[in-house]
Amino acid sequence: MRRDDDVPEPGRAAEPGLAPEPVARSLSGLVPGPGPDGRPRPDAPLVAVTGVTGYVGGRLVPELLAAGYRVRAVARHPDRLRGRPWFGDVEAVEGDASDLDGIRAALDGADVAYYLIHSLGSGSSFEQRDRRTALTFAQAAREAGVGRVVYLGGLYPEGEELSPHLASRTEVGEILLASGVPTTVLRAAVVLGSGSASFEMMRYLTERLPAMTVPTWVDNRIQPIAIRDVLRYLVGSAAMPADVSRAFDIGGPDVLTYRQMMQRYAAIADLPRRVIVGVPVLSPRLSSHWVSLVTPVPGGLARPLVESLVHEVVCDEHDIARYVPDPPDGLIGFDRAVRLALARIQGAGVTTRWSSAAVPGAPSDPLPSDPDWAGGSLHVDERRVDVDASPAALWRVIEAVGGERGWFSWSLAWRVRGLLDRIVGGPGLRRGRRDPSRLVLDDAVDFWRVEALEPGRLLRLRAEMRLPGLAWLELRVEPTERTGDAGGGDVDAAADATDAGDAADAGTAGDPATRPPTVFAQRALFHPHGLAGQLYWWAVYPFHGIVFGGMQRNIARAAETAERARTDVPRTADRRR
Repeated sequence: MRRDDDVPEPGRAAEPGLAPEPVARSLSGLVPGPGPDGRPRPDAPLVAVTGVTGYVGGRLVPELLAAGYRVRAVARHPDRLRGRPWFGDVEAVEGDASDLDGIRAALDGADVAYYLIHSLGSGSSFEQRDRRTALTFAQAAREAGVGRVVYLGGLYPEGEELSPHLASRTEVGEILLASGVPTTVLRAAVVLGSGSASFEMMRYLTERLPAMTVPTWVDNRIQPIAIRDVLRYLVGSAAMPADVSRAFDIGGPDVLTYRQMMQRYAAIADLPRRVIVGVPVLSPRLSSHWVSLVTPVPGGLARPLVESLVHEVVCDEHDIARYVPDPPDGLIGFDRAVRLALARIQGAGVTTRWSSAAVPGAPSDPLPSDPDWAGGSLHVDERRVDVDASPAALWRVIEAVGGERGWFSWSLAWRVRGLLDRIVGGPGLRRGRRDPSRLVLDDAVDFWRVEALEPGRLLRLRAEMRLPGLAWLELRVEPTERTGDAGGGDVDAAADATDAGDAADAGTAGDPATRPPTVFAQRALFHPHGLAGQLYWWAVYPFHGIVFGGMQRNIARAAETAERARTDVPRTADRRR
């Protein structure tokens, strides 16, 4: 391994980017490869993947499909995978890794099982949760006759007292290795990729702070690895010989300190060199609060990440290359990994983020379909308004709520609510969105998550903020009276056009003067838990008119403005005539 101590010049030429091709392309002969139709063959090995809603799992599934494996995606709520582009190519099954009977059934018939589950950021008892879940999964894999288990753990130094996070990841690996099933444990340090928690933490610290005081551990050595190389090792591990059952260190070609990584990031991002002063008084706990304040990563997730940086994490061996050869062009270095990640972010091409998985402990019960739900009281704030815009124009505004665009109402109130949520350990508003304009089922949107999505019709968000109850926000485009061919802006046309990527034209068909108004319906729902929940609802209820009423009015106004902007400009066909 080489060590890079020099920070490159800001104007240094960028290395050529990687072609957008599957990592399996360089694993020919090791993986089965797809059939003539580009899909996995019927007799291809079956791999079961847990953690498919997470950052790594969501990216691993399409790579396994491209490698020619049949994939079984295991999730507690498989219906929530419907928005994934690969959903139609996998077998989606229900399975909870902490439930022995359920996970055993989900693993039945699988040749390989990927264990990509952890309780990172779920509170002080995450070690016990991880231990119980790993023991259950190990027993289920053995009883289901799985041929191999593959686990992505953390790189750690030998002979040191580990942070709780690294100690737990290490213990999970040992449990799986002792399962009686041949197991591959991949141990990685900082993962560099668009949307990874480690990358986002470094990115925001560097971009937002031209000068900073930092703990002395920023000078510990770290061997980061690009997410693309992590995926390559994960895919290649499925084909390891049956007599191989061990852990492997995996890392990229560069060994750097965290200080050097921030300076190199600044150079690549064309930022001035950062002033970084190390001080011995910042504990991991204090550092995690600072990270939570400055970056989108909440304190519950920041703390275990920061605690892990206290250790020097450098690979002791590169034995993985015996079974998964290095790519022909070599492993991806730090600079190239950062450029690739930034290109993804700037091009809105981030497929998964650290927030892709639901917040640990967040409610998962479905929204009661009946307002008179027998489970208890359900408070509803419902509003409707006619919008002088096509359904498609209104839907585009609805689908883009949150993130950088905000919530179309009293922004100070939203910022204060987000700050309070982060103070008590919630995700807050800084979590943002994966894509600025399009949503898929289960996407995170600030401190909400997409629970239901019907393009052109319905967006239902479930609150993941800390609340004494369960809350939802529902935005609907409701059907209006059809006007025949001249009224082609009806909601069905809008939905079809949205799915086809051409919603803008669907909503402008016909004469706007004769088109019936579009109905924008909005509901805020809250199921209180106990007296605290009741008090919370009535305490915030007086502000609903300002927050939710203003939100509805401003969304309607934005849709009408967008509609007028389109109809005031001659269409391409008219200009050609």
